[in-house]
Amino acid sequence: MTQEIHFENENLPMRAPEQVMRLERMGSFHQSRLSFMRVLLRRLKRENWQFDRPRFDLDENGVGVATYRVKGPQRTYTLVAFAHDLPDEMRSDRVIAEAWDTTFTLVDGEPSEEDISRLSQNVPLQEAGRISEHEFVLSRANRSVRLFDHVVDVLASGKQPDAEKIDATGYLMRTTAVYGSGKFGAADRSTWANREEFSGSFQPELLSVWLIRTFVIDLVEHLARMKGGDRAVRLDKPLRRRLGIGNSTGLGMAPFLINHPSLIHAWINARETALARVRLVAKIDDEIMQDFGQLVERAKINTENWSSEHALQVKKVADLLSDLTKLSEILKTELLTNPYPFNGLYEWGVKHLSLEGQEQLVSLMLEPFPDLVDELSQTMSADEGGQFRINGRMPLFELKDLVTEFYGWTNLIDFSSPEAIARVWYTSEEKLEPRLGERFEEPIEAYEQPLCPGRDARRLHSDLRKWQDGETVAAFLLKHPEHRHMVRRIQALTSNPYGEIRDNTIAAEMLPIDLLRCKLSFFGATKFDPRSDRWVRITMYQNAPYPDELAFIDPDDCAYPALTK
Repeated sequence: MTQEIHFENENLPMRAPEQVMRLERMGSFHQSRLSFMRVLLRRLKRENWQFDRPRFDLDENGVGVATYRVKGPQRTYTLVAFAHDLPDEMRSDRVIAEAWDTTFTLVDGEPSEEDISRLSQNVPLQEAGRISEHEFVLSRANRSVRLFDHVVDVLASGKQPDAEKIDATGYLMRTTAVYGSGKFGAADRSTWANREEFSGSFQPELLSVWLIRTFVIDLVEHLARMKGGDRAVRLDKPLRRRLGIGNSTGLGMAPFLINHPSLIHAWINARETALARVRLVAKIDDEIMQDFGQLVERAKINTENWSSEHALQVKKVADLLSDLTKLSEILKTELLTNPYPFNGLYEWGVKHLSLEGQEQLVSLMLEPFPDLVDELSQTMSADEGGQFRINGRMPLFELKDLVTEFYGWTNLIDFSSPEAIARVWYTSEEKLEPRLGERFEEPIEAYEQPLCPGRDARRLHSDLRKWQDGETVAAFLLKHPEHRHMVRRIQALTSNPYGEIRDNTIAAEMLPIDLLRCKLSFFGATKFDPRSDRWVRITMYQNAPYPDELAFIDPDDCAYPALTK
């Protein structure tokens, strides 16, 4: 149940960037109505996209090729899936693996036989393979072997797999990478950026993952038939919805939030605007409040299904479960009968919940209000090229003021201390992937990438103090070209205040996992399971409808597990 409210007042109580853009809080974000997976499924359902499987040529061992076609109002796309016979000893979650159980590409239109032959010789390769401007995405995935084999064996025997085993893992395969935007020869983002169906962020990639999920189910059921013959059964639909696609994500994703400030502002600003709108709702229907209480219980079930052995995440999950219990109890009081009930609930959360609980509450508060929230998904992209030009005419006193406004927090950091500059971001020569090293333990400082805006802003400010206020940015940069990247960044922040992380990204205590968690929450990921502070396993599309269910199931009602198992 949702409550229809049309909002006109944009004088909103927005949270300050200094509060929101701290790594510890960003690393506690959860999926929401604005997450890109949910935006995609809403569009596919609203526009009545059609789906079919033109080809499914797999042998008795599950090796071969299949295609999945999606037809929208204007265009058609096809996922080409290759299934391989991978020895157990070659299975790896690492992006630098040399072979995978399955490999995929999303084709613009419908592939010919020649296309499929060409792709079959390239998609399964590592660095040597190339796709073309007619392909938008390349992805690889491996089986979660124990659960995959369990499901095949049980279905082959004519039975259904154990629901608890499914929930414990949440997926039969996990992707090791989902590449797009020019990687390995794929079409540049400019090829599809203006297509209405892909408005927003990462829509081709997430369409691919959703279709991969369908292929995985088809593969499992095919193998069960090959093994069990007439005894084999298909996976019950309620059970298969509990299976998503896993993903292993590492440091390669982390610098994205630093390198794309205007885009990150667009994401965060949409979320913060949605929260502010909901906080200004004067009264909420009793039925909505009852449904909201059930939503909290569903979020608790979701959290109980998280599994991790990482000490940091174990504590966060424990805190979140405690917070959701507190939230359930406060909903039974008179708090929500007051004017602006969700504002009161939010303020209560700030006082009584951990950061993890506070940000889960933010996501939950958005659920009942599609009229206030969903339209904001159309604002979550950015013209990054439009902000590349530096305003050289700006007088230095303005630039100095901007440095103070956006980087005043750096005054609390002693960048002369080893702890403050302990880390170095660099790029691996072998794989051209971002890496994070220890400045005082490895000879890597000469290869450092500009991924510490806080320190670089302090360096800029130190040189600016030697110049007269009336001088121009152009004159300053002629003498100090090393500061061009920071001047460009600072000028862009004037219209993108949520674009900068207010933390030291090279400090000894910095946790890259916070960067990963933030970005993945906007994708729509759930069940965060860090394997270290540098890589994490997640689940995508768990509980979501499949293509054959989308017409009659609301994907937004599937974001959290149902109360009845």
